Amino acid sequence: MNEHIPVVREVDQGTARLMPDVDRERAWLLTVDGAPQSYVDLDDPAHLEFEYARRLAHVVDGAAGEGEPLDVLHLGGGALSLPRYVAVTRPGSRQDVVEADRGLLALVAEHLPLPEGSGIAVHGADARRWLEAAPAASADLIVGDVFGGSRVPAHLTSVEYAREVRRVLRPGGVYAANLADGAPFAFLRSQLATFAAVLPELALVAEPGVLRGRRFGNAVLVASDRPLDTARLARRAAADAFPARVEHGDALARFTGDAEPVGDAGAVPSPVPPDGAFGIG
Repeated sequence: MNEHIPVVREVDQGTARLMPDVDRERAWLLTVDGAPQSYVDLDDPAHLEFEYARRLAHVVDGAAGEGEPLDVLHLGGGALSLPRYVAVTRPGSRQDVVEADRGLLALVAEHLPLPEGSGIAVHGADARRWLEAAPAASADLIVGDVFGGSRVPAHLTSVEYAREVRRVLRPGGVYAANLADGAPFAFLRSQLATFAAVLPELALVAEPGVLRGRRFGNAVLVASDRPLDTARLARRAAADAFPARVEHGDALARFTGDAEPVGDAGAVPSPVPPDGAFGIG
């Protein structure tokens, strides 16, 4: 196909667009109903354009020794930006990607194919159902990056979901979730309380302006049953092209405040972003 012609296709959850980046020869931006979903550079899979993707990558980088392969379960796929990153930075990793939008998967497979031997298996399925069927202690890292449109679905925000995450993680494994909220952070605080009820070690990575309530934005929740190397994570986040802050310990407990864990019966999706929150110009 002509590398410079946008691709527009109706997928299960809306209208997907693949738009070429004029500055990078084989790089593409994926949007669904105008909301940015993924950015992929086929010539440089380690290049991550989105701030939240870079923060998830910081978590990946600290999940094991440099270059060591990992068993990773990605809940939410998009154009597979992070799985591609893991495949090139940790060769030999085994990765399962679960994406409910089969039309989107077909589009990505056609126009942004994975290289041979990537170790990435892609599955068209609901993330929660796949997680519940996954073997216990089968993943070193679970990444939650599921958005129905621009909202995290309610069934991926509950204590019951968090218990399934812990069951599938190996001892010492790490969960990282891309979430989105703005002041007064009712959703984000409830997510922190929910995961604190299941996994005792928590951190939150976000741009300082988001944490101060100045704007709506992404925040990456990190959870484990072992102490997290928050000092290393903080160094990486602060030195990034898009600097971020890492909250943990007492500061994170103060941020969480009196928020309560949420069960399936009371779970709600993440809030609707304000107009322009995730625009692409």
